[in-house]
Amino acid sequence: MAETTHRILRLLSLLEARSVWTGPDLAERLDVTARTVRRDIDRLRDLGYPVHAAHGPGGGYRLGRGRRLPPLVLDDDEAVAAAIALRIAAASDEAVGESALRALTKLDQVLPVRLAAEVRALDLATATLPQPGTALDHGTLLTAARAIRDGVRLRFDYEARDAQRSVRDCEPYRLVTTGRRWYLFAWDLGRSDWRTFRVDRMAAARASTLTFAARPTPDPVAQVRQAMSRGGYGVVATAHYTASAEALRQRVPATIGEVTALGDRQAQLIAGADDAHHLAWHLAWIARDLDADLTIIDPPEVREALAAMGQQFTHFARS
Repeated sequence: MAETTHRILRLLSLLEARSVWTGPDLAERLDVTARTVRRDIDRLRDLGYPVHAAHGPGGGYRLGRGRRLPPLVLDDDEAVAAAIALRIAAASDEAVGESALRALTKLDQVLPVRLAAEVRALDLATATLPQPGTALDHGTLLTAARAIRDGVRLRFDYEARDAQRSVRDCEPYRLVTTGRRWYLFAWDLGRSDWRTFRVDRMAAARASTLTFAARPTPDPVAQVRQAMSRGGYGVVATAHYTASAEALRQRVPATIGEVTALGDRQAQLIAGADDAHHLAWHLAWIARDLDADLTIIDPPEVREALAAMGQQFTHFARS
């Protein structure tokens, strides 16, 4: 009986980990026959788990949605990781903080004493600096995540930085988070190109039943980083510093600018802002912090703004 119970819990864990399993795959993972898998599936159904079966190509067993959330099966490492992540989210992320706190309360009630002690020890030793978050619709985030998991097209309403609204159809590939914001990296079918979308600007997201063949995909993190440092700004500048790329990256987060090494003591920064004056001030302040020389490669209006600032500061000093 103990062996059967352990096997059924293992089967439930597998069904939770992936959207669809074939009978032979489950039999191989559990080291049992296909007939035993079918019996165990029936046992899960008797316990109230909505396990669906589909025949033919692409078919298999899938854990469906019931009227109530079934209990999850987590191993020790997964339970500790979930509790730590929820504690961090509850303390520092305004967008999901309240929901994370409710989930953490439920998880904390059922954690074994030995695991709860590990989580509390880490919590007592850690201080979190709160940061303002960006409110987003959790339903939109989950819809996008499921579309990525199932490999189906996604449609949503989108409001761009300039407040223009449009309806986008895309093939979603990855969600990328900076801690404060979430981004969807997808192939935009209307533009026939890769695009990065801020999830908090998405609305009415709906996943279709149309699957798509995976494309050769660029690095989503690099693409989101580039979109954040360049996309949507009124002015984008290229600047060179007499400093190492490592030192420049320590001063400029990846969410603000794109840093490239040009040599041992030479690095390039590409960053954007809403106007040339603000961008010139930002670039100059970085040079001051690094005690480095600064060269504005382009555009000319940023060089002009920097020269105007120099004249203004000289006037301030003389007066």
